[in-house]
Amino acid sequence: MISLTDTARYRLQVASRVLVAAVGGYALASACTVLLALLWPIPRAQAVLASTMLSFVWYTAAVLWVFSVRSATRAWVSIVLATAVLSLLCWLLLPGARP
Repeated sequence: MISLTDTARYRLQVASRVLVAAVGGYALASACTVLLALLWPIPRAQAVLASTMLSFVWYTAAVLWVFSVRSATRAWVSIVLATAVLSLLCWLLLPGARP
């Protein structure tokens, strides 16, 4: 059985955080953008534009969150769970999405 050294384990944890920050942060920001565009009671084009501009804030907050939590596992769980909840809300709010 191969045992990882402390350095290798640390590098894998950092790589995992970078992956969840890049991919998970993008997915979370996208889900927030769609949800805000669906919820805002302004014309559709303005809602999409405003929520898209705010997506940079959500993405930055997600990246900061990923690197501030205690473990990479907690970062993965929190980003995936938040993205899943927001995506479910988006699906429920889309016109004609429910069976």
